[in-house]
Amino acid sequence: MNIAVLVSGGVDSSVALRLLKDQGHSVTAFYLKIWLEDELSFLGTCPWQEDLQYVEAVCKQANVPLEMISLQKEYWDKVVSYTISQVKAGFTPNPDILCNQQVKFGSFYEKIDSRFDAIATGHYAQLFSHNNKQELHSAPDTIKDQTYFLSYLQQKQLQRVLFPIGHLQKFQVRELAQQYNLPNKDRKDSQGICFLGKLKFNEFLKYHLGESEGPLIEIETGKQWGTHNGFWYYTVGQRQGIGLAGGPWYVAHKDPEKNSVYISRSYYSPEKHRSSFFIGNCNWISGTPPQATGLTVKLRHGQHMHNCTLDYTDNNHALVILKERDQGIAPGQFAVFYEGTNCLGAGIIKNQSFA
Repeated sequence: MNIAVLVSGGVDSSVALRLLKDQGHSVTAFYLKIWLEDELSFLGTCPWQEDLQYVEAVCKQANVPLEMISLQKEYWDKVVSYTISQVKAGFTPNPDILCNQQVKFGSFYEKIDSRFDAIATGHYAQLFSHNNKQELHSAPDTIKDQTYFLSYLQQKQLQRVLFPIGHLQKFQVRELAQQYNLPNKDRKDSQGICFLGKLKFNEFLKYHLGESEGPLIEIETGKQWGTHNGFWYYTVGQRQGIGLAGGPWYVAHKDPEKNSVYISRSYYSPEKHRSSFFIGNCNWISGTPPQATGLTVKLRHGQHMHNCTLDYTDNNHALVILKERDQGIAPGQFAVFYEGTNCLGAGIIKNQSFA
């Protein structure tokens, strides 16, 4: 096949590139120019330059053509502006999920021409064909599994995708990098939000939203215990970074209109169930909602899952009932559903139910 491979300068996408070439495919590497000039201007150093240098070295070693595509406008319009607006409204969005749906497997598809049969990335995920549809399955490496971030993709996108390293453990990918003697074989894994590279999220928020002093209020008593620099720096369920003695303190609620952050020392009290919530804007990968029972759900990226059931309002809205409570149910985050290893899709958490 003629395959477009998205490369980032990291080990995972570089190994994916080499595996596909070894399999006899005709591969072209693509580096997405998505860094934002405004953000880079106050970083002091440009985080993309090192990435691009590694990409160029990997492609030169493999004798693979490299093309750069600018998607800065698309990133701003579809991901960055959405993230800012959601945070300002008091929600906790996940830019990486939108990055995959809207840009890597969205705008990029529209930029490349029809000569490519498939698009490959270095994601840890697996695809299996069933009844002429693509199923998205978890990677065997449960720590590295990235299906959470891919859960908003649709059939038309998955039909053209390849995940060459999705069946491997991370240590196996590292071993292959050594065998290929890749220029980036010893490079550490990157962290951070997709469109910001090495920029920390709070720095991004400070740049766009600034600081505004507001009260830290104990939710049970109404007593003010201190101040904060802006509700947008806090997430429901958060413990770290509150900065008050006499805790532990947890963020229990945010009021965007009053710039108030409500905190609690009895966040884990038994009477505070936190075992159900509503979702909307659902994306079901198969095209139809899954059965209501026998499911598990992730409320954030990681290994932890809850057993759950769904009580549908319609195909795009449901009440999610967890078997065990979760202390980090934050509106705006994505709830991602599974049946075994099969990632069924996701919905956006709208609000918590206390019924």
